[in-house]
Amino acid sequence: MEPIIKVKNLTAKYEGHMVLDSLDFEIHRGEVFVILGGSGCGKSTLLKHLIGLYAPFSGSIHIDGDDIVTASQHERKKILRKIGVMYQSGALFGSMTLLQNVQMPLKLFTDLPPDAIETIARCKLKLVSLDAFAHHFPAEISGGMQKRAAIARAMALDPQVLFLDEPSAGLDPITSSELDELILQLAESLKITFVIVTHELPSIYTIASRVIMLDKRVKKIVAVGSPHELRDTSEDPWVRKFFKRGKDE
Repeated sequence: MEPIIKVKNLTAKYEGHMVLDSLDFEIHRGEVFVILGGSGCGKSTLLKHLIGLYAPFSGSIHIDGDDIVTASQHERKKILRKIGVMYQSGALFGSMTLLQNVQMPLKLFTDLPPDAIETIARCKLKLVSLDAFAHHFPAEISGGMQKRAAIARAMALDPQVLFLDEPSAGLDPITSSELDELILQLAESLKITFVIVTHELPSIYTIASRVIMLDKRVKKIVAVGSPHELRDTSEDPWVRKFFKRGKDE
């Protein structure tokens, strides 16, 4: 089966400084794919390249068969319609209700009538169990609920791939576990591919189908596989140490 995302020879530089060197990897349809590594290894940089915010120094990024690097502006917009993004802070608009936040992408990128937009937005909020909070503002709900609302907004246009940047950051263990359960539920029920940047080991063990691990020392991918495989069988002592720093499961 053709991968939903295929990265080939991706090299990223910032102000002449090499950040990522010749990365090659594929993301399969329907999997929960995690990008991890130590601080400063380039996780967020890679994510920003994958969602089209940064242009690589060299290499290609194919999403559903189309290269966003070489695409024209018109083609690029069509490609990026296939993805949704939840940023680390949630990035909800504080002056808008949750319903208005989820409605915004539909208003910007579709010609649907207002009643259809509201119906779709309410359905997305229901998927994340926030339908009863549609008219609340972000400041009126908890951090975990804000993350769920941001996921609902990211799903507004029915993307094939959802990118989540540190979804568990700032959450207590119980709320983080509930968010993990939501991610798995959405992946299973909607067949969405998730690409997640995180360093939270309990979440990685719970949700990840596969991970790639970046190492800032070599600017490359140093491990690929399931988290349990890498913890138990990796020949790289640094990789094993990373996975065993937390509770074994």
